[in-house]
Amino acid sequence: MGDSLGYRAKFAVVAPSTNTSVQPEYDAMRPRGVTNHFARIAIPDTRVTDDASFMVMLNNIRAATGAAVDVAMSMAPDAVVMGMSAETFWDGADGAEAMHGRLEAQAGKPVIMGSHACDAAIKALGGAKRISIITPYMPVGDAQVRRYFEDEGYEVLAIKGLKCASPMLIAHESEQTLKRAVEEVDDPQVEAIIQCGTNLAFARVAGIAEFWLEKPVIAINTATYWHALRSHGIMDRVDGFGALLSDY
Repeated sequence: MGDSLGYRAKFAVVAPSTNTSVQPEYDAMRPRGVTNHFARIAIPDTRVTDDASFMVMLNNIRAATGAAVDVAMSMAPDAVVMGMSAETFWDGADGAEAMHGRLEAQAGKPVIMGSHACDAAIKALGGAKRISIITPYMPVGDAQVRRYFEDEGYEVLAIKGLKCASPMLIAHESEQTLKRAVEEVDDPQVEAIIQCGTNLAFARVAGIAEFWLEKPVIAINTATYWHALRSHGIMDRVDGFGALLSDY
């Protein structure tokens, strides 16, 4: 007999300890018979004021990710979902592939990453090539996100980094701020808008923006959880987060 609650799938979700958005957003998308089990990457809530302090935060995440993955494996998950974003884009497409390979070798299970999930989501929603991006990052992080998407063949027309003051404070950005960011990066030439940074609570905003703009608006948490479900053969449709989960 399988798990009594997670009888369709058990996902280990690895996310920074400062992240308060990815867990409730994933749980809001969770179909019956699927369970999410969070392992935290233990990091301090360091101040982020420039590129150098952003790298301090990122290096804290890098140093603690392996231990969090090890903890997650003790509940025998069916897959590991990386509920963190910046590192999955680092060093372009080659860097993402290298990270994916390391994590799968460590976990011995399929690993779902936000960078790959966003690429898969864009392709599923019609294969846009001209995109704009919203992040909570400093310029050093924005440059890495841009590099990844350009490596994958996209033309990045605009990128808006919110320069959030700490990893925990990313979750304090209001829906109004996110709405204004969408308006800032939108343009008639933009075929899709992508949001990175898993602690930005953007999933609901993306669904609303997509309806009004009549183009794909993809939240990284929606894309990553969608990719985890579909990769595991779970095709349930979930309303309220845009066309990706409701139609694909």
